Amino acid sequence: MATSAREANQQNAKKKVPLFPLLSLLCFTSIFLLLSQFRNTTTPPTSHSLRTFQIDHHTHRDSCDYSHGTWIYDAYMTPTYDNTCKEIFKGWNCISSNKSNAPQLAKWRWKPNGCDLPQFDPIRSVSDGQVKKWRPAGADRGFTFFPYNLTIAYHRTNLLARYGRWSANGNDGALEALGFKEGYRVDVDVPESTWAQAPSFHDILIFNTGHWWWAPSKFDPEKSPMLFFKKGQPVIPPILPDQGLDMVLEHMIPYVEEKARPGAVKFFRTQSPRHFEGGDWDQGGSCRKDRPLSTEQVEELFSVKNNGTNVEVRLVNDHLYKALKGAGFIILDITRLSEFRADAHPGSAGGKKHDDCMHWCLPGLTDTWNDLFVEHLNSVKRRS
Repeated sequence: MATSAREANQQNAKKKVPLFPLLSLLCFTSIFLLLSQFRNTTTPPTSHSLRTFQIDHHTHRDSCDYSHGTWIYDAYMTPTYDNTCKEIFKGWNCISSNKSNAPQLAKWRWKPNGCDLPQFDPIRSVSDGQVKKWRPAGADRGFTFFPYNLTIAYHRTNLLARYGRWSANGNDGALEALGFKEGYRVDVDVPESTWAQAPSFHDILIFNTGHWWWAPSKFDPEKSPMLFFKKGQPVIPPILPDQGLDMVLEHMIPYVEEKARPGAVKFFRTQSPRHFEGGDWDQGGSCRKDRPLSTEQVEELFSVKNNGTNVEVRLVNDHLYKALKGAGFIILDITRLSEFRADAHPGSAGGKKHDDCMHWCLPGLTDTWNDLFVEHLNSVKRRS
């Protein structure tokens, strides 16, 4: 079917759709990105030791730690797409929003210590008729590129586990007895339906979770706390969100490993850092840098000891690393290189009511995330 569609569309194709910005957009917005690719070309991991982003270099046998390095300005670098891409969300299209440093964002190149990170050379374009927009089970959106037998799907889930509003019902339950009247019920052992079927469909999976676990504006600890349930019963005594995260990971990681397709490649992406200074997003916080931070500035902003506005990025990562130890996941570490890039957020561009110091401009930093991802896929393919 894909072959006949390709032949017909090659004759009728008129409009071109750039593939790379779509990959970048879905990669950085996703709670996890799922790709159907390399079908039957990968093998199950031979070891269950924790695999961080250590990839064999193309030219020698030494390993390279891509998570540590330096941002270098390269005036000759050009983005693989531009602000005319229709898949870029308006709020993240910083060139069109006239952010002052937006044209320079894609000229910063990540130089890992002791090696190089090649820029991903994407398929430049495919005809509009060769791309089908559809939704795999539970997906928020999905695209299939027929010439390459490639499906990309974005399954949105805030906590990985199923959750919803909870209210006391007058049955004198355990939570009511403790004085709880309302909140959010989180079933730590039940995956959210938006992604529960995804592991059995896709060959490559990228998961991430974190921001919502440290979000008092979403889950007010007094007015609408997280209330955790296991096997249908409330966890008593009630636990804090960080303990709830541990319980969710304890159940979701084995669930994925059990339900995943044979030979599936499983990634868990580390946290994407925020860069609010002077307060959180609703407290007048801003991010007005026009170039990457220094190492000293990074530590001042993210050190757990300082317990600042953006500290959750490292706190969440600590929980992720502990939970993934011994699991068959590859850790896609984008945190360290991203902590330097306070300049790469939309900020106040486009006349926003609050500075956006959490999401990222496109083109921009997340294209480097794709470079890392593709390098890792190439490494997996070479080992298989």
